[in-house]
Amino acid sequence: MQILRMGVVGIGNMGSAHVARITKGEVQGMTLAAVCDTDPQKRTADEKALNGVAVFEDYRALIDSGLCDAVIIATPHYFHPPIAIYALEHGLHVLTEKPAGVYTAQVKEMNAVAEKSGKVFGIMFNQRTTPIFAKARELVQSGRLGELKRVVWIITNWYRNQAYFDSGSWRATWVGEGGGVLLNQCVHNIDLWQWICGMPARIHSFVGYGKYHNIEVDDDVTVYAEYPNGATGTFMTTTGEYPGTNRLEVSGDRGKMVIENGVLKLWELDAPEREFCFHSDTNTPKPHITVSEMPFTDNGPAHTGICQNFADAILHGAPLLAPGYDGLDSLEIINAIYLSDWTKSTVSLPIDDAQYEQLLRERIKTSTLRQGDDGAFRSNADTLTDRWSVKW
Repeated sequence: MQILRMGVVGIGNMGSAHVARITKGEVQGMTLAAVCDTDPQKRTADEKALNGVAVFEDYRALIDSGLCDAVIIATPHYFHPPIAIYALEHGLHVLTEKPAGVYTAQVKEMNAVAEKSGKVFGIMFNQRTTPIFAKARELVQSGRLGELKRVVWIITNWYRNQAYFDSGSWRATWVGEGGGVLLNQCVHNIDLWQWICGMPARIHSFVGYGKYHNIEVDDDVTVYAEYPNGATGTFMTTTGEYPGTNRLEVSGDRGKMVIENGVLKLWELDAPEREFCFHSDTNTPKPHITVSEMPFTDNGPAHTGICQNFADAILHGAPLLAPGYDGLDSLEIINAIYLSDWTKSTVSLPIDDAQYEQLLRERIKTSTLRQGDDGAFRSNADTLTDRWSVKW
């Protein structure tokens, strides 16, 4: 195979952006063969705009057509696993938008099918392409900061106004989207959190639903986390603060790093803190600290980078930067955050899948789709790349 024939399932906000970057030739080795959407207006528009590209109403018809080698899934969240499963079982490679799904049980089923299929399976965790976060992962995973002691992430600059939520009938509803700031915006940050620092063992959370907007899902969240080694973490986010903050601090027994305003600042100790804590002869030891700053002006290739990596994995055997299986980890944390707030208790990971699904379905029963124009915010690739890029 020299050219990867892509199908895009779901041509709303993100789907139309993927269509644009493929048709503009921004992803080498990838060509657009087909698109699919249930909205007849979107299909009519694409039939006119995309000369020679097949347009389908049903994702199964697109997958069964034989026109595509792989699909990008850019539908509302609940549909990611079933579409991925159908595509994988019918021999197509899959790149799914985030999140992997809404609840862990459906994602575990999808991952099992992906493993059995032998196909390339990726997820659109585009912020893994950001150099500053890649460096942060390297510092922690290499042990340069020593044993993890504390993680604090204040990520309150995911601001969204009411018009954003009113742009789609499924947005900000339990029945349509399955969650709010955690599942939609902060899935990127929660993925980076576990990608850099690993998975926590326990979660306790406080969640506000419709605190700043006329919505039924979360728009304000505070999380306390504990790690297997006793390290702790806090994670705070909202779509209701302006201007917000994006500040990540990771502390270990050999130093700490702070990421803010596009700069990674690093403090390194000559010896582990535990050593001079118990072996220093003075009451106020002042061990030597080496301080360095690493400015990063490049946010990385974002969505285009993940698409290129996906194509390279299929065509040339390149390792995936964001394997689809990794989507379970961030979703496990997100489900634990909701579950902790719903049960007013500390939740251990992995969570009780059945309990979470039951409580979610109770919220779905009373959830209603919003009154909104599902095509109002259909944007070009440049607009959406800016919306989802790292903001300081």
